[in-house]
Amino acid sequence: MLAGSFAILLLAVFSGAAGAAGPRPPNFVVILMDDMGWRDVGFMGNTFVETPNIDALAKRGLVFAQSYSSAPNCAPTRACLMSGQYTPRHGIYTVVDPRQPAGSPWHKLVAAHSESELATEVTTLPEALKSCGYATAFLGMWNLGRGRTGPRTPGGQGFDTVVFPETIGFGKDAYFDGAGRYLSDRLADETLAFIEANRARPFFVYLADHAVHAPYDPKPELLARYEKKAKAIEDRRNDAAYAATIHAVDENVGRIVAGLARLGLSEETFVIFTSDNGGTERYTAPLKGSKGQLYEGGIRVPLVVTGPTVARRGSTSDVPVASIDLYPTLLELAGAAVPAGQRLDGVSFAPLLRGGPAAARDRMFWHFPCYVGRATPASAVREGDYKAIEFFEDGGHVEVYNLREDPGETRDLAAAMPERTRDLTLALHAWQRDTGAAIPDRPNPAYDPQADRPRGNNAAGGGGRKGGNPGRAGGERGEKRRGGQMGQPP
Repeated sequence: MLAGSFAILLLAVFSGAAGAAGPRPPNFVVILMDDMGWRDVGFMGNTFVETPNIDALAKRGLVFAQSYSSAPNCAPTRACLMSGQYTPRHGIYTVVDPRQPAGSPWHKLVAAHSESELATEVTTLPEALKSCGYATAFLGMWNLGRGRTGPRTPGGQGFDTVVFPETIGFGKDAYFDGAGRYLSDRLADETLAFIEANRARPFFVYLADHAVHAPYDPKPELLARYEKKAKAIEDRRNDAAYAATIHAVDENVGRIVAGLARLGLSEETFVIFTSDNGGTERYTAPLKGSKGQLYEGGIRVPLVVTGPTVARRGSTSDVPVASIDLYPTLLELAGAAVPAGQRLDGVSFAPLLRGGPAAARDRMFWHFPCYVGRATPASAVREGDYKAIEFFEDGGHVEVYNLREDPGETRDLAAAMPERTRDLTLALHAWQRDTGAAIPDRPNPAYDPQADRPRGNNAAGGGGRKGGNPGRAGGERGEKRRGGQMGQPP
């Protein structure tokens, strides 16, 4: 009895001490979509896809109209988000794709080597937050280390709870499992379970859904809904399968937000919704380019942030921000220090959320010295309204655009503005040297101008053809659902 009373007394003392230390840090739910382009949701101007739940976030949060991924494809952006660093610092430049090995005959240059895993020397965002008492969860697509366990998997990089699609019964790239359950639904289920189990302490959730990566395998009822809608609205950007996939995502964002409200956590939680790179060219117009390229269509992405300190709710910021900025922003919001030895390239936009001025940043950079799809090796810098892209093939020619006047990058100003072009190029080269950026400058001895580039794996990647939902994806109906996107690279 005495021991029990003493334990109760100790608990009261420590609880009082914790309370005296002030309110607990905020929770974070980061929702990272795969291949969702800048205009693929309603709050960014899409009038075909219905995204009422994501749009509701925009109405009570801050929308960033000039938000960028820090790379034009999947793996490097995720590494930038986890590290707060530009691609040359962590060395992950692209998805390591066996269909496009360095020295392939359709490459003019020998592409730079890209790491496929995030080094353990990097102090990741979840590791930094764990030091402040956060519970951490990863759910979805990692792409920064092979296998399910080990030092370079999510569990080895700071996440307490790890949920891969495979661990909950889904085949690789499948949208449906064998029981007919949809991946976005199941990831939301697991997210809500983690939140409920950890509601008494601060938590960080990193939900990296497979959606909206092609080839699509949408729910039949949503597909039928958008096929009917597409017939009534003639626009080549209105693809029923794509829209149905986004719609399912929106439903689950609504479920997560409702779950936070049910647990009384809405005013203690930041919800951040964004994407890992630009979308497919069919959907990115009027921006130029698409996934894999450093034109705006390849790196401009949606971003909305809601949370307890968002001052101008329902407003839009034109301040350029990028994936690398999430790391320092979340640390600042959590009241956490930058880990010793971790160099951050990102700039916190927490002051913007609080209604203050943006932190100073002279320039923003990208470096993609690899080949993917139709994209060739390139590097880019943005300074104010101007952006320069250096293409390493053909002598490293540079294009310059004024993004305020010409966001679609239709007018190359390099010849008309030689001084501006020179200054931007010099700044880009200085940054490349400072970061040790790998520059592909060796001609490929195996180059063959007549060689055909690979068009992707034409075997279906959705659930039906890979053991997911028998009878759902075969034949013409299954191919139709995929919206003609069978050749999409990783």
